[in-house]
Amino acid sequence: MAGVLVDSCGWVAVVDARINIDLSLENQVGPVELKVTQAVLTELEKLANREARPLLLDLLHDRSEIVSGEGRHTDDELLNLAIENNWPVLTVDRTLKARLHEANASVIEVHGSKALRLIE
Repeated sequence: MAGVLVDSCGWVAVVDARINIDLSLENQVGPVELKVTQAVLTELEKLANREARPLLLDLLHDRSEIVSGEGRHTDDELLNLAIENNWPVLTVDRTLKARLHEANASVIEVHGSKALRLIE
């Protein structure tokens, strides 16, 4: 089973597009286990409270393992974890995607209106 790191903007994009995360990720990389950092969870909780919108955080908590890595910023932590564990990162953040590409790490992004795409 492959691990997939979840970035906050990637999760929001999946929720907004109403993508079935399990089915879509399985079609891209096979069976997966979602990985999320505490920093990402904190960002999502702040966003959910500020905007009072349903971000399916219970689903994310239930389906993911909390992991931690090194880095002063959330993106640094995600980059380091992706490199160390060879995990793709679910994100739509252009800056993070560029950093991941530079490090030869994989990205999973929302593509079109309701699909995920793995970029290796």
